[in-house]
Formats: sequence, C-alpha cells, structure tokens
Amino acid sequence: MKRNAKALSLGLMMSMLSLTVSPARSAQGQRVSIGAPVPDFTHHATADWLNSTPLTLPQLRGSVVLVDFWAHECWNCYRSFPWMNSLAQRYAGKPFVVVSVHTPELLSERARAGVMDSIQKYGLSNPVMLDNDYSFWNAMGNSYWPAYYLIDQHGILRYAAVGETHAGDDNARNMEAAIDFLLDRPPN
Repeated sequence: MKRNAKALSLGLMMSMLSLTVSPARSAQGQRVSIGAPVPDFTHHATADWLNSTPLTLPQLRGSVVLVDFWAHECWNCYRSFPWMNSLAQRYAGKPFVVVSVHTPELLSERARAGVMDSIQKYGLSNPVMLDNDYSFWNAMGNSYWPAYYLIDQHGILRYAAVGETHAGDDNARNMEAAIDFLLDRPPN
C-alpha cells in the first residue's frame, strides 16, 4: 500500500508539473518534455569536462541522472549546492549520478578558470560539462539557472524543477521523492 501511495503521489506530482511548467522551445523549435527521451550531452572534448572524462547519456544508462544547469556567478545556483552535494551522500552506492552543466549567463562566466574556482570553493565533486555555446541548454529547451532535470535509467525525462533549492524545501522534497521512486523501480 505504501509503495502504491508513493507511486500515485509521484504520478500526480509529475502530471501537475507537466501541466504547470511549459518547457521552453530550443533553437530547433523542439522542447524536451516529461516522458520524452533526453538528447545526449553535446560536448565530447576532454577540455569541456571537469571532474570527469567526457560522458554520454548512453554511458549512463542504468543510472538515474540529475542534470543541474548552473552558472558560477548565479547566487541561486551556489546557494543550492549544499543540497545538491548532499545527494551524493544520500544516494551513495546506488545507480545515481549528478551531472552539472555550466552554461554562462554572463560573458565573464565563460572562463574555465572561474568555473574551476567555483567548483573548488563549493566542493563540487560531480562531473561538470562546460556548455559555453549553449548547445545542451538549447537541446533541452532550458530557460533557467538553476534548473534540474531528472532522467530515468532509460534516458527518459521524468521530472524537472527550477529555482534555488535547499534541503527540506518543496523543490528538494519533490525531487528526492522522484529520485527514490525511480531508484525503487526494477530496471526493464
């Protein structure tokens, strides 16, 4: 009964999100919506990745992936890092990966050194892809910093949230419930 209630609650939550949040259109006029496949990461050069070798979404199949869009001079982004960093501890040993996508809001944020300084300052240990050309931002149809996209084990977008997020707030509770639900599902 508890599992069914949890599934129903998450289903209602995802349905409400898909009705209330209209994903932005990408440069190609497409958008990624809940229930749709997520495009692969757009940067494959070693220089475009920090804390990791280049990753692809097909490599991450079988894991639940949280994509975090941020910019290193964004206050709302770095105020969300303690919550995001806590996810690594909470889901340690489980097939869960956070991939941060640094997409600069300001011209000054394009410098790799500034991103590296922020990674060190805020203790980010997860993979970070540099998206200076907005290619992944546009492929996702994203419009916000910070924005979070939860991808299931098969590469399908299952949940999205935007805005500053702290442990225990609605954004965090809803995202963690969605992560728990996906991790509890048997892989098909």
